[in-house]
Order: sequence, then C-alpha cells, then structure tokens
Amino acid sequence: QVQLVESGGGLVQAGGSLRLSCATSGRTFSSYAMGWFRQAPGKERAFVAAISWSSSAYYADSVKGRFTISRDSAKNTLYLQMNSLKPEDTAVYYCATDTTRRFANPRRSEYEYNYWGQGTQVTVSS
Repeated sequence: QVQLVESGGGLVQAGGSLRLSCATSGRTFSSYAMGWFRQAPGKERAFVAAISWSSSAYYADSVKGRFTISRDSAKNTLYLQMNSLKPEDTAVYYCATDTTRRFANPRRSEYEYNYWGQGTQVTVSS
C-alpha cells in the first residue's frame, strides 16, 4: 500500500524557518517526480515546488529563493526547507508523487500527481 506521510508543520513567527518531511512507503519512488503543494483557507491548492528523479528542482515564483526542495532516495523521504517565512505562506502543505511517468520532469499541475499525503499545517504569525 502506497503511503505518503508529511510532518514538520507548526506555528512559526514571520522570518522563521521550518523543514517539512514526507516519508514514503509501499514502493520505490526514486524514479518519479515528487512535489509540494499548499492550500490556504478559501483558496485552491497551489503548486509550491517539485523535484525530478534526478533532483532537478522547480519552484513557484512566490517561494523561489526562500524554499528548497530535496529528496533522499535512500530514506525514501522528500523535504521542503522553508526559510524567511511570511504570513502568506500559511496553509496546509501536501506532498505528492507522479508515478505515471518514470524519469520525467515534474509538472506544476496537481492533476498530474496520483498519490498524495494527508497534509501538514503551517501557520506563520506576523
């Protein structure tokens, strides 16, 4: 059974940092793209960052220079290091993977991802 489990969310002051983790199990994900999305209250889920099987990284303009996505294939874990957090980063953060295409570059649309975690809340206070 495929599982993605996020952790590391919490409450932080503006300017602070958090590191999210996404532990995967049930299969090997090293050949597939993985991504982070977020959903703020009253808004649609939005792309944050994605990483290819070869660790090429892609970011939304709103987080570029502040967030870093990485993966540890040996640990089957995806990470999102978030620095210089802003109140507008407040959201539920989800990790996801696209297992329909091996060795492919990741896409920014949530509809391209077929497995999702349950989400972790990140709240940034001003």
